[in-house]
Amino acid sequence: VGNTVLHILVLQPNKTFACHMYSLILAYDRNKEGPGSLELIPNNEGLTPFKLAGVEGNTVMFQYLMQKRKHNLWSFGPLTTVLYDLTEIDSWAEDQSFLELIVSTKKREARQILDLTPVKELVSLKWNMYGRPYFCFLALFYILYMVCFTMCCVYRPLKPRTGNKTSSRDNTIYVQKMLQESYVTYEDELRLVGELITVIGAVVILILEIPDILRVGAAKYFGQTILGGPFHIIVITYACMILVTMVMRLTSTAGEVVPMSFALVLGWCNVMYFARGFQMLGPFTIMIQKMIFGDLMRFCWLMAVVILGFASAFYIIFQTENPENLGQFYNYPMSLFTTFELFLTIIDGPANYDVDLPFMYSVVYFAFAIIATLLMLNLLIAMMGDTHWRVAHERDELWRAQVVATTVMLERKLPRCLWPRSGICGREYGLGDRWYLRVEDRVDPNKHKMMRYTEAFKAQDRNNYDKGLEKLDISRDILYKKEPAALSLSRSTSRTSSHRGWEILRRNT
Repeated sequence: VGNTVLHILVLQPNKTFACHMYSLILAYDRNKEGPGSLELIPNNEGLTPFKLAGVEGNTVMFQYLMQKRKHNLWSFGPLTTVLYDLTEIDSWAEDQSFLELIVSTKKREARQILDLTPVKELVSLKWNMYGRPYFCFLALFYILYMVCFTMCCVYRPLKPRTGNKTSSRDNTIYVQKMLQESYVTYEDELRLVGELITVIGAVVILILEIPDILRVGAAKYFGQTILGGPFHIIVITYACMILVTMVMRLTSTAGEVVPMSFALVLGWCNVMYFARGFQMLGPFTIMIQKMIFGDLMRFCWLMAVVILGFASAFYIIFQTENPENLGQFYNYPMSLFTTFELFLTIIDGPANYDVDLPFMYSVVYFAFAIIATLLMLNLLIAMMGDTHWRVAHERDELWRAQVVATTVMLERKLPRCLWPRSGICGREYGLGDRWYLRVEDRVDPNKHKMMRYTEAFKAQDRNNYDKGLEKLDISRDILYKKEPAALSLSRSTSRTSSHRGWEILRRNT
């Protein structure tokens, strides 16, 4: 019951009352016998009161709980050294990491805890010492891996075509080699080494991604932008396309160019994932994700309806015409692709003025140009501009959350020998086996004096101004003619008191 009350207090809107009641319940808990503490008992979701305060974004309760956990090491003048208990904060050897819970929640208030002490200092320590070097090395390794895969695709085994053409539009001169013909020369053996590296990399990607999907859940793993949801979908699809290409190569099945093309596009697009490690590029990848999975997904539904309607109309119009003179709409799939190019203004209106064009082509193309080019494209630009304005206010905050998520991911994936535990063991200071983070804080007394003086001068000016207004209200008729002089007197009095106050402040500084 006491643990349930503690969880309820974390969710209370009255923060001051919740903190006092929290201390009162823990005071009774310490008086009772028993090794367990109410603060360490999780709820049904596996969250202790401390983790619940972070997930809910309750910064007041979080700071209150952190003040209870800190130990002042020493103080010398304005310098103070504090040891913060990292229990439940550090993601090292934690199944349900506090940092991962914060970055995976949808509440914006929770991400504000990343700027509080000691979470900010802990993340900065981990990222600067281990996270950034390992992440840059991983990015370089992935780029070299993609270069190897690209070279294997460029020099894939092909042979000249020996069969006859099936139609006048058939333009194929090379075909895929059989498996027995693909690995004969020395160049083929070099390509085989690159293909083995590519397949091993795809298998490693699946081995690393599948456990996280089972642990976190597919909805949260693929749906959270901060956790890299879209990029996880891209890299898993890329690995599957590599395995499909391998099967088609081993079985000598024609058409390996289809999964190979998808793998090349997805693999190189996944390079944008590593932009989150750089402050110059990280916020822009967030902007791209928001636009693609927000505005562009909604716009694609409208675009598909328009393209289907006008592509069908164009195909019907040119169905009776000679395809040699007007080849852009010679069949229905080509009509869809040509209409898509017209929609994005990639090409101009296809028309051969050496022959007579159908009258309905001009009418339909006029309506298509008005609806697609003038209306819908400008609507998409306006939607993306609105999204940019909304996301621009929090993109830096989202980027810092992405850095935290990347740090937790690297810490979970890498061996313990490459990522030692951060902080100081409490045994060095006689505080037990818990780990602490040492934070040095500087308190400037002159700064606090300046703030007190400034508030005092503002209050004095405000009182003088209020007194002047009261005098004007009481004797409005009498002072009507003397109003300029009274206002001048009030301003001179305020200016004199402000001048005297700022002189004291200047001398103090």
